[in-house]
Amino acid sequence: MTEAGHSVRLTIPARPEYIGLGRLALTAIAGVRPVSDETLHDLKLALTEACTNSVRHAYVDGREGEVEILYELEADRLSVEVGDQGAGFKPGAGSEHEELEEGGLGIAIIRAIADEVEIGPANGGSRLRFVKFLSD
Repeated sequence: MTEAGHSVRLTIPARPEYIGLGRLALTAIAGVRPVSDETLHDLKLALTEACTNSVRHAYVDGREGEVEILYELEADRLSVEVGDQGAGFKPGAGSEHEELEEGGLGIAIIRAIADEVEIGPANGGSRLRFVKFLSD
């Protein structure tokens, strides 16, 4: 925990069946400070999309990998960072048609839900961080 808030780090195997653990942890963290059901639902959706991107795209070469999730709860915001050590990606590198295919709207969904979004490389992999401001 930090002096200004709370921080929790969760590392899961990069497999679809473990993404639910990330949502459970988010629910528990959101219980520390009142968060509306709608906001919690939106945050779970954004987290699911971010984790799914890592699970589906980071370790395409067949090797096993992990997804690390960092939750930071401050008085006025909840930040979630999802990272991996996989192949990495460049947002917007696909064609317009690819972005409209099933499963291709994850980043657009996260951008619509979150107040801030950062995407970039991290330690040889990818990092996606989103922030949701919490009202009183």
